[in-house]
Amino acid sequence: MTTDLTVIKVGTGVLTKSTDGTLDRAAMVHLVAAIAGLIHAGHRCLFVSSGAVGSGVSAFGLTEYPQDTATRQACAAVGQARLMQTYSSLFSNFDVTIAQVLLTAADLATPERAGYVSDTFIRLLSEPRILPIINENDSVAVEELKFGDNDMLSVLVARLVGATRVIFLTSVDGLLDPETHTLISEVPDIDNILRHVRDDKGRFSMGGMMSKLAAVKFAVHAGIETHIAHGRHPERLPDILTGKGISTRFHASRTAGLPSCPLPGIPAMP
Repeated sequence: MTTDLTVIKVGTGVLTKSTDGTLDRAAMVHLVAAIAGLIHAGHRCLFVSSGAVGSGVSAFGLTEYPQDTATRQACAAVGQARLMQTYSSLFSNFDVTIAQVLLTAADLATPERAGYVSDTFIRLLSEPRILPIINENDSVAVEELKFGDNDMLSVLVARLVGATRVIFLTSVDGLLDPETHTLISEVPDIDNILRHVRDDKGRFSMGGMMSKLAAVKFAVHAGIETHIAHGRHPERLPDILTGKGISTRFHASRTAGLPSCPLPGIPAMP
């Protein structure tokens, strides 16, 4: 589709305050400035943003992530509006226009429907100052056909558009060695690293490190370089794109094929 395209995914824990789940505007300003800098430097980006449900919980007086589907979807409906309003305001300061793309797994369930999504991204990416912001459409998605979290959504979109890399922005610098607590900077083989998993989830987030690594494994076997990096330090993004930044870098498989998607109904796409 386009050369050197990067999919950047940010988790709820980066975007919201751990105390009450409301949007952390200071963190968002820092993140937006960094992504806008990439765009102005000529990098093409897709931005997958969590945070809709997390940013909506305060409107319902909740103290943690809702468990029932109806409340979760209602929080998403309120929170998505808040989230996009904030992004639109912040990115406009850098002369970047945002485009909202809400997806459910059903949108990628057939080659025809996936093709429509791909065509939309092609057109959006042809405009250098437009940033597509993607999220799962949590207000209508049903349990039987969901991405589950935005980690898998990110890599499926990356595969669809032929992205060079995926960067997961989280609340840690990357994957840490469980014994030394030092950063594992390079992972040539994802299958040999899965023993380092510790599943840590915040009250206002869905995905832990286990879901991250499941998505990473899918990405690297599809030939997509993948990084886990700290979302509170988005100023590191330019260095990560050149292979020098602080992150855990998972090398794309040299024998990349078309892996079977672990989600029901999603076909292998060329």
